[in-house]
Amino acid sequence: MNRRTNRTWWQTAIGLLLTGIMLFPVYWMLNVSLTRDQDMRKNPPDLLPLNGTLAGYRTVLDEQLPYLATSLVIGLGTVVLTVALAAPAGYALAKLRPRGGGLLGFLFLVAQMIPGIIMAMGFYAIYLQLGLLRSVPGLIVADSTLAVPFAVLIFTAFMSGIPGELLQAATMDGAGPLTTFRSVVLPMSRNAVVTVSLFAFLWSWSDFVFAGTLVNGGAHEPITLGIYHYIGNNNQEWNAIMATAVVASLPAAVILVLAQRYVAAGVTAGAVKD
Repeated sequence: MNRRTNRTWWQTAIGLLLTGIMLFPVYWMLNVSLTRDQDMRKNPPDLLPLNGTLAGYRTVLDEQLPYLATSLVIGLGTVVLTVALAAPAGYALAKLRPRGGGLLGFLFLVAQMIPGIIMAMGFYAIYLQLGLLRSVPGLIVADSTLAVPFAVLIFTAFMSGIPGELLQAATMDGAGPLTTFRSVVLPMSRNAVVTVSLFAFLWSWSDFVFAGTLVNGGAHEPITLGIYHYIGNNNQEWNAIMATAVVASLPAAVILVLAQRYVAAGVTAGAVKD
């Protein structure tokens, strides 16, 4: 019993130590966001904001709200487009079994390995011809290309576990594939929808490569570019940068906490077969 207790104590201590190491950058971001400009280059730095200031957060409220609003629009648009494209595709691969479905699933897997900068260059050439550069809809479409392959795989794994008897019953009641998908499959796939929506939102919210390539200098820029504008050759407003990062992290953190149980169920769906 004592040996087991000692082992549990060491495991807990190691877990707390690793958690503290991983969360230290988050704490330091909060600490710097409250640090005065004149204390920014102290050596050694203050581990606590003893003479803290809210100037960085006032700067966020004065200058960064339009960027945050744009990121919110882009994130929600990416979620809607990703779910609208990936859910029917996942249903088709999982239940309708189209010819070449295995190859298509493999291509979705390969698509996740393409570097974002290569895709950004391709989108730049296309948008230049279509007049979609520096536009919010163009960035939504670009961000969705990162989320859709992953989303299709999640939906396929989840919908493969839906009992075929339910679909057969819907068919016997006169429902076609579209009606069955809308009335039976989609309501049962709530965990997968939440999981896909969360990851799509986080990808678009934190995107910098597509934003810096496709909308930089436009009238509507996301928060990642808003933070970047604080960094120049002769000026680094670190408390404003970190304050913006703190505020920008809050929506993602809140959404993740609220949706964590759905995400756990959605990610592990299809991992175990009866």
